[in-house]
Amino acid sequence: MIEQFTSLIADGTLLVMWGALLFHVLLPIPYQAHPMTLWQKFASQLAEKVNGKGDYSQRLLYGTLAWLLMWTPALLVLIAAYPLVWDQRLFELALLLLAIDWRSSEKLAKGLVNSLGNNDKQQARAQLAFHVNRQTDTLSPLGLGKAGAETLLLGYSRNVIAVLFWFGLTGGIGAFMYRLACELARAWSPSHESLRPFGLPAVYMLAVFDYLPLRLFALLLCVGRNGKQAITTMWHQGKQWQLPGPGWLLAAVGGKLELSLGGPAIYLQQKLMRPKLGGRIAPAAYHLAQLHRLLNVRIVIWIAIQSLLILLLKQGL
Repeated sequence: MIEQFTSLIADGTLLVMWGALLFHVLLPIPYQAHPMTLWQKFASQLAEKVNGKGDYSQRLLYGTLAWLLMWTPALLVLIAAYPLVWDQRLFELALLLLAIDWRSSEKLAKGLVNSLGNNDKQQARAQLAFHVNRQTDTLSPLGLGKAGAETLLLGYSRNVIAVLFWFGLTGGIGAFMYRLACELARAWSPSHESLRPFGLPAVYMLAVFDYLPLRLFALLLCVGRNGKQAITTMWHQGKQWQLPGPGWLLAAVGGKLELSLGGPAIYLQQKLMRPKLGGRIAPAAYHLAQLHRLLNVRIVIWIAIQSLLILLLKQGL
């Protein structure tokens, strides 16, 4: 048994996953030095060059071509570099380490709980503004609670769960390419009037990548207390959201914790009408702390399940 486990660890998949998680927690990459920051800046500059020209269909085409221009060469370079690197396991670890982002959501959760608990709206708005595209300077405590809960839920789900999901299926290259797709969707978010319809292809592609991992994580979140209520809410309300993956997540958590999520949001002075999901409780500091605990426990369970599946699959192979 010990020899089998040692051979599985030597294969590298689990070692890479656990190593990336450990390095990320102990030695996080500073935001300004992170390659994703440069990627976002380049995406914004590209949008300034080609967006706004032509009618609706032309701008949609430009958005599609821009997405392909940024995402496809990055994929080809990584595929070409993979057989040439000195150690493929270290290459995988580096890519996963660049893709995963647990710490920023952790920092946001603690900051929001502290700020809202002290009724410091200005600090909460500033903390949230760094993580979202929506306008935060006029948010009330209710709006801050709802926006904070949604941001934490999607941040953990995409930057940890979905990254690990794609790593398990496609290795470090898949995890890194998924994260690049996330950043393009954020940089070109069509929630801003000026980026519609240019940013729609980026959002649709992210929705495709999100479909399985976010829905699976939503089901995992439903397990336990208020599970039946969470599943019912997720099934009936999740389809009302614009995107299927986030819709299931928000509805599942809203039903489980009876939190009121969704509703109108303001992006650059433009009010975007969104469906209301979940229950009737307005999220406050206590509820964000409760959500934070729930997400961390479920992430640990997800990592344990994924590790076990990798062990079983490798043993079977």
